[in-house]
Amino acid sequence: MIVDMLTESVGQFGYFALFFMLWLGIVGMPIPDEVIVLSAGVLTSLGILHVFPAFVATYLGVVSGLSLGYVLGRWLGAPALNWIGKKKGMNKYVDRAQALLDRYGSYALCISYFLPVVRHVVPYLVGIGKMTFRRYALFSYTTGLVWTLVLFFAGNLMGNNVENLNAFVGMFNQTLVVTAVGLVILAAISYYGYTLWKRQKSEASSACSLTVEREGNE
Repeated sequence: MIVDMLTESVGQFGYFALFFMLWLGIVGMPIPDEVIVLSAGVLTSLGILHVFPAFVATYLGVVSGLSLGYVLGRWLGAPALNWIGKKKGMNKYVDRAQALLDRYGSYALCISYFLPVVRHVVPYLVGIGKMTFRRYALFSYTTGLVWTLVLFFAGNLMGNNVENLNAFVGMFNQTLVVTAVGLVILAAISYYGYTLWKRQKSEASSACSLTVEREGNE
């Protein structure tokens, strides 16, 4: 069980074990990030780890692993994508990540957190696309904080009741990806409505100024 393996790793390497197990997700570590984050929360409920340092190590591991993908994509360009594509079965995830970016733009960084494997591919693609690090961090780090927070404390609340861990992970991803997509659509609609209102207000103000100017000339 992952909890037992994580306990042994933490016993040997301390909190760095959490960081490196998540950071190594970028090179295809077989244990899903969700399971590691949940398990870290479980270990805090058992008193094996302290909550604050465990959460910090977990969060830094998550965002550092994804940021490495961004850096490789930005500085290596197409060769980074070719390296991903050579891995067995990765082409379908690259296609999904690209489709997500085409449809949602920068918000794909938020949505991809709830899609296993795709979350590691999207940073490569936005890096290759030369997205600024500031923009990348804004979308990725804030979503990563919420994602890690929810999973970590869900694990903390689960305690020893981890028999249905995989079922919980599946339900978590399916529920939150729908929520994330809904929020992105709502944000897009709100932004469009705001810009339309601002444009109409500007046009009305210009028309009013023109009318006053004409009346003054008369």
